Amino acid sequence: MTFKSATNPQFRNQLSETVFNQKYRHDGSWTWDALARTLANDVCKDLLPASEIDAIYEAIRDLKFIPGGRYLYYAGRPVRFYNNCFLLRAEEDSREDWANLSWKSESALMSGGGIGIDYSVYRPSGTIINRTGGYASGPLPKMKMINDIGRYVMQGGSRRSAIYASLNWQHADIDEFLTMKDWHNQPAGTSGLTLHDLKQQDFNFPAPMDMTNISVNYDTEWLLGTFNGDLSEVFVKNVRQAMKTGEPGFSFNFFDKERETLRNACTEVTSEDDSDVCNLGSLNLSRISSIAELAEITELGIKFLLCGTLKATLPYDKVYKVREKNRRLGLGLMGVHEWLLQRSQRYEVTDELRQWLEVYRGVSDHVSRITADKLGISRPVANRSIAPTGSIGILAGTTTGIEPVYAVSYKRRYLKGTQWHYQYYIDHAAQQVIEATGVDPEKVESAIDLAMDYERRIKFQADVQDYVDMSISSTINLPEWGSEHNNEDKVEEFARTLAKYAPRLRGFTVYPDGARGGQPLTSTSYHEARENLGKEFVEFMEMNDVCDITGSGYCGS
Repeated sequence: MTFKSATNPQFRNQLSETVFNQKYRHDGSWTWDALARTLANDVCKDLLPASEIDAIYEAIRDLKFIPGGRYLYYAGRPVRFYNNCFLLRAEEDSREDWANLSWKSESALMSGGGIGIDYSVYRPSGTIINRTGGYASGPLPKMKMINDIGRYVMQGGSRRSAIYASLNWQHADIDEFLTMKDWHNQPAGTSGLTLHDLKQQDFNFPAPMDMTNISVNYDTEWLLGTFNGDLSEVFVKNVRQAMKTGEPGFSFNFFDKERETLRNACTEVTSEDDSDVCNLGSLNLSRISSIAELAEITELGIKFLLCGTLKATLPYDKVYKVREKNRRLGLGLMGVHEWLLQRSQRYEVTDELRQWLEVYRGVSDHVSRITADKLGISRPVANRSIAPTGSIGILAGTTTGIEPVYAVSYKRRYLKGTQWHYQYYIDHAAQQVIEATGVDPEKVESAIDLAMDYERRIKFQADVQDYVDMSISSTINLPEWGSEHNNEDKVEEFARTLAKYAPRLRGFTVYPDGARGGQPLTSTSYHEARENLGKEFVEFMEMNDVCDITGSGYCGS
């Protein structure tokens, strides 16, 4: 199980080095150490003292603070598209706004960032247009147009587009919105198969809204209704679809946060201002040894991100103006479950974890204010959001965001050329605990185990949300729809449980096992993974001979 890289000794496993080599290594940043130095200098030079820049470099080098993926990708490059996502609003119900929204979306995607859009202002489908006498298309066709822009515009020319779309729960088109990604019932041409069938074979097979995560916006009016026992028919339908397909998700915006309906693609950054921008970095709790060190690394992370608001290149003028006003920071956490495992603690917010979270909140708020004042810029309107940290979590070899270990052992599926491959892995955080304590691998608590105890997952997210001033991107795993623990009979129970915690949440998503084609991870037995570590397998499957509905798929004779 021991791994030691000659060029990147900070990495714990081969997967970390592979991800670095494939996604972030380039001229001038051939090693993780070189990238850390370049990035600290690029972002903070002329803004912070040399001693603080050196400390930031060391924190990044040692994987205690890791900036968002766009920072890593653009370190040392001629352009500085450091921001992960852009938050957009359909601002008015007009043909001019329709056109402008497409332009903003394409501009943002081409700069390397994902996009999130709230479409609630657009009038319902079929509404008479006074100027022309025609009928409005409604927001859903526009969502599909933006989705197709994302299909053909790679983010910064380097990665698949990430898009988010939301709609208010009282919008007249909400019923259609709730089922627009239910591919189970959407036929694929005349093949007799559904889009779900074909997505299981090839994740890249085109389907409506397949580049876009969707969520329903719930406001104060909905919340007050729940106090009287009325969950609303829309909410229950939303829960059913989420339990079945994974979408739509839930965007909770209550009282003073009611207008913060704009989200980035992964939903952890919130805003009410069109063309706001997210600016991400994460503290790796698994490599921080004490509360005193946490305070130090938190200070460095905040200063780095604040410097980023002065250095990052943006796609159009309005984004610069909104950033200058808001200076929104998204300092998050990762390695949280590994931190708990190191202490032999259950997946819950313990008293000790609360103490660490209080330092994270207090230091980030204090340092952002005093540093902004020293730099002579506006104070950030928000400082903390917790991203999913998929790629950077792999770099650090730790548990991502606030997620529990997905599984002690699993198969990772990936596309290589035109052929699906897979490899076996053992989670590094889990393995450390197994080797240190001799615990039975089957006794290490994982997301698969917690799928049967979803309330504990929801409560954990709500407890952490108390310390976060924006939102948390976290996905709760569920068993496959139609199974004993996830079926029609469980919908109302799940809906009432979620409603109970909704006042303490900002967002919520689930993933039922097998709900999306190309599922990258599948749990396996520890023994099976140990036997097959380091081997690469080709995934053989029967492919259907069918033209997809766009006309661009494979067509047989």
